[in-house]
Parts: sequence; structure tokens; C-alpha cells
Amino acid sequence: MITIQKKGNLVIVAVIGEFTLTDYHEFEQQVLYKQHFDGKANLLFDWRDMLNYTVDVAWEEVKFMRDHGSEFNRVAVVTDDEWQTWGTWVFNLFVNANVMVFHNYEEAEVWVSENE
Repeated sequence: MITIQKKGNLVIVAVIGEFTLTDYHEFEQQVLYKQHFDGKANLLFDWRDMLNYTVDVAWEEVKFMRDHGSEFNRVAVVTDDEWQTWGTWVFNLFVNANVMVFHNYEEAEVWVSENE
């Protein structure tokens, strides 16, 4: 299950349980609707309650970042999982955004909301 919340140019995505392809397509639809943003969007991924994700989601993420990675300013990922942390650094290879991993949600939200 996925929840998506918008605060100005910030998109907060929380995943609970399994991250499915349907969830990922919902995320894409929300983020790519550019009329919602003034400039580049910032993303906050809350993966603390994500149990796993399907292989097709991983592939879609690579394709999405290859095609749209330059459209983001800051990306914060909140997780305590070592594999998700490593995945985030791989994700960082495909984007021009400033990407950081956090263990504390509040710190991530403050950082991703800051103006550069």
C-alpha cells in the first residue's frame, strides 16, 4: 500500500507492506503531473514500514529515474534497512538530485524541505 501527500513542491511517499507495480504507477502519475509544481519537485520516501517490493517495481524505478531523474531537486529516503540504503545509492547514479538517506523521519523532512 502507498500513501502520497503533497506540500507545495514536496511529495511525501510512504509505503506500507509490499510495494507493488500498481502502487508505483500511482506514484508516477502523481509526480509527473507537473502542473502541481513550481520548479523542481522534492521527494520524501518513507520506507520504514515497507516489507518488500516486487522485481517489476525495481525495474520501473530504474526506467523512471533514467527518464525523469533530472526533474528533482532533493530526494530523502527514510529507512533502517541496509538493502534499501544500498538501493538508494544505486538510485543516486540515475539522478541529478541531491539524495540522502535518513533514519529519522523528522530530520529527513526538514532537510528535503529546505531551499537551496
